[in-house]
Amino acid sequence: MRPLAVVCTHTAGPFFLPALKFLSGSELVEEVLVVGHEPIPDTIPRCSVLSTGSFASRETLRVILARIQTEYLLIIPPSHPVSIGPKTLEKILEAARSTGSSLTYSDFYDETGNEKTLHPLNDYQPGSVRDDFNFGSLILLNTRIVRSVLEKYGPAPAVRHSALYDLRLKMSIENIVHHIKKPLYSIITQKEGLDGEPHFAYVDPRNQVLQREMETVFTGHLKRIGAWLPPERLKKTGETGRQSFPVEASVIIPVKNRKGTVADAVQSALTQDTEFSFNVIVVDNHSTDGTSRIIASLAAREKKLKHIIPARQDLGIGGCWNEALFSDLCGRYAIQLDSDDLYENPLVLGTIVDTLREGSYAMVVGSYTIVNEKLEQIPPGLIDHREWTDDNGHNNALRINGLGAPRAFDTAVMRTIGFLNVSYGEDYAAALNICRQYRIGRIYESLYLCRRWTGNTDAALSIEAANKNDAFKDSIRTEEILRRQEMLKGPGK
Repeated sequence: MRPLAVVCTHTAGPFFLPALKFLSGSELVEEVLVVGHEPIPDTIPRCSVLSTGSFASRETLRVILARIQTEYLLIIPPSHPVSIGPKTLEKILEAARSTGSSLTYSDFYDETGNEKTLHPLNDYQPGSVRDDFNFGSLILLNTRIVRSVLEKYGPAPAVRHSALYDLRLKMSIENIVHHIKKPLYSIITQKEGLDGEPHFAYVDPRNQVLQREMETVFTGHLKRIGAWLPPERLKKTGETGRQSFPVEASVIIPVKNRKGTVADAVQSALTQDTEFSFNVIVVDNHSTDGTSRIIASLAAREKKLKHIIPARQDLGIGGCWNEALFSDLCGRYAIQLDSDDLYENPLVLGTIVDTLREGSYAMVVGSYTIVNEKLEQIPPGLIDHREWTDDNGHNNALRINGLGAPRAFDTAVMRTIGFLNVSYGEDYAAALNICRQYRIGRIYESLYLCRRWTGNTDAALSIEAANKNDAFKDSIRTEEILRRQEMLKGPGK
């Protein structure tokens, strides 16, 4: 018997049938299973259609495993068409056998017309638990290990879209996931515009069923690896002890070279209407474009505005937050405002502080609306993170890429944690740390206008930069999972 069975789905376009002919004609492929309802030409040998519904459903996976007897299963998930070279299958099989991996994947090329660009992928690590981890379009599974983990941990829950996610998590617990750091194939794409913030898919109401499935699967994974935290372990902040604060709240604005937006951000903070005392702390990270002069001019007229220029010159956004958080100027509550964004109205600060007080929360996260430079709403619009639940949000936070904004903290608690001195992921790391110990409050009305413009940190990233960011957040998740496992073991275990 040949070592490979292939599972794919019908893809429209001129590249699908040639790829199918190549796979079904390969001396390494025993059979090709196409999930869908479209007929396949009789001229393509050893190729069958599976009309089982969703590509990643539990039923589809059950039918596939009942049918195949091959050593390996090659999954080609729904995506753009794939162009496979003459030695691609041999190379990925060789790597899987030499490493004994349960799952093997490789880098690839993005091919658009006559352009061919390397698309490297990240290594897999224990914290690579998000459901959208990019394995590319050729994923080789060791069939023996697949059957073994399903026998040990049981089949997936009754899911329509998440059985492969469930399988991947189970396989990764005790088995190698191997990344081939060479491009072995191409993904054929067309030049097209961005389709509107794909990294917000988990908050899109249209994806609610899918995301609930993913959360169910992920929660099961955390329980299997001893990292699931029951909600009753979380605590409220209680009193802040003997610490005294100059004001009740501080709006903290880290900034570097934002002369075009910082004044608007500061004014939106200064004009907050509250019944309590507050100040605005701008941590100016050695701006060189005139930002410093703008802040100094505003501070000369506004006593509430505190202008800090750190002595250190190696600070990221997290380091700037620490400068404000640990200063004598900081209030009992520390509330975020980015230097290119705005509070939506003068009542935002009061709403946030009321929520912090009433719930004795260590952290409160609000909601925001994405707008352009003219403050006009643009897709996806309101980001309110309604996927959060009080019972399981602190666990599901490890699966998703962020908790939302604006973020606000109990200063006494946050001083025990601090921020990582980086400019990406510092807020996510802090939030995971907090929700391992404390309850987090949520506000689902829009408090914040998040401006998208060509110069801000949310502008389109290169593949390398996006990979670096994703790998860093995966490392944060890895560390957080280890901390939760250790905490749940308890003394003497």
